[in-house]
Amino acid sequence: MGYKEQIQQDRIPRHVAIIMDGNGRWAKRQGMARMFGHRQGVETVHHITEAAAELGISYMTLYAFSTENWNRPKDEVDALMALLVDTIAKETPTLMKNNIRLQTIGDLSRLPQVTRDNFMACIEETTKNTGLTLVIALSYSARWELIRATQKIAAAVKEGEMLIEDINEEVIGGYLTTSNMPDPDLLIRTSGELRISNFLLWQLAYSELYFTDCLWPEFTPEEFYRAIVDYQHRERRFGKTSEQVR
Repeated sequence: MGYKEQIQQDRIPRHVAIIMDGNGRWAKRQGMARMFGHRQGVETVHHITEAAAELGISYMTLYAFSTENWNRPKDEVDALMALLVDTIAKETPTLMKNNIRLQTIGDLSRLPQVTRDNFMACIEETTKNTGLTLVIALSYSARWELIRATQKIAAAVKEGEMLIEDINEEVIGGYLTTSNMPDPDLLIRTSGELRISNFLLWQLAYSELYFTDCLWPEFTPEEFYRAIVDYQHRERRFGKTSEQVR
C-alpha cells in the first residue's frame, strides 16, 4: 500500500510550509549547470502543488527566494527572476483549472518590475479561487518580517493608536505578512539540511518538522504523502501533556 492510501482524511494539515532545497546539488550530480536544477525544481513545484490541492490542504507556503539569495552570483539571480516570470505565465492556467489561489510574502520591492508585475497579475487573476492557497515566499526572511512588524507596531504606539500594554501575540501576528493565514502545521525541508534558514520563525513555533534527504527535484508526490503520513502519526501537544490533549 502506498503512502497516499495511508493518509487519514480527517487529519489533513491545514497549512504545509516547504523549504525547497537541493536544486543546485541535484544539477551538479547530473553534470549540469545550477539553472538546470532550478528548472527541474519548477516541475516538482507543479506536481506537489497539484498533490496538495487534491488532498484538500488549505495553504501551502514555498520558500522560493530568500533575502540572502540576493547575494548569489548576478547571472544566477537574473536567470532565476526570468524563470519565475516564465513559470507564472505557464502555470496561471493550471492554477485556474485547479481552483488554486496565488499569494506572495516578502520584500517584493526588491524584485525586478517585470517579475513583480507578473506575480501581481496572477494574484489578481486567481484571487476568487477557493481551493488551495499557494503562497510563494519571495525576497523573504523571517528577521526582515519581524523587523518590519516591529517598526509598524512602534509607529502605531508613537501615533497613539495603541498602548505598549496592548502588544501581545495576537497583535504581533496581525502585523506579519502571514496575518491572513493559519500558522503551518507541518514544515518540510528537503536535501538533508537540518535547519530552518530564517523561514517563518514566529509562525513555526509549534509546527511539526519533517526533514528528508531527497533533493527537491527528486521530491515526488509519493514522498510528499510520506511526510503527511509521518505528520499524522505525531501527537501535537502545544505545551500540554498527552493526557490533556487526548
